[in-house]
Amino acid sequence: MADIVYYTKIGCITSAKQVELLRQSGHQVELRDLLAHPWQPEELLSYLGDRPVKLWFNPNSPRIKSGEIDPAGYDSATALELLQADHLLIRRPLMASGDRKICGFDPAVLHAWVGLSAHEEAIARSGDLQSCSHPASAGEPPACP
Repeated sequence: MADIVYYTKIGCITSAKQVELLRQSGHQVELRDLLAHPWQPEELLSYLGDRPVKLWFNPNSPRIKSGEIDPAGYDSATALELLQADHLLIRRPLMASGDRKICGFDPAVLHAWVGLSAHEEAIARSGDLQSCSHPASAGEPPACP
């Protein structure tokens, strides 16, 4: 099984579900605070890989949900500056194991990479494992940055 360094917003309910699935699959997961980490451009890019720039962004970020930021409207250099200035904009989790790094929680990609014991169930629950699980306040929609 794999040792996985897992950067996330500590306390995120969705991340807790993802980590539990990884641990149930026999992996060792080392949680790290994505928001507190001093991201340097090269390090951050190593997780983002060759993904389209718009997929570097966390769709649940309040600045994206409000329309203040349109992830499709930035080149890579400008997007990287925004992500470094506001870590809530970074799509999460960022994960590393061995010499590979990835961004986001895609059960099919993870199963091919490190293996998931319940990968078919995880793929079926994919939306639940990627969307915000923050409980709503009374009468308000969930707001998980």
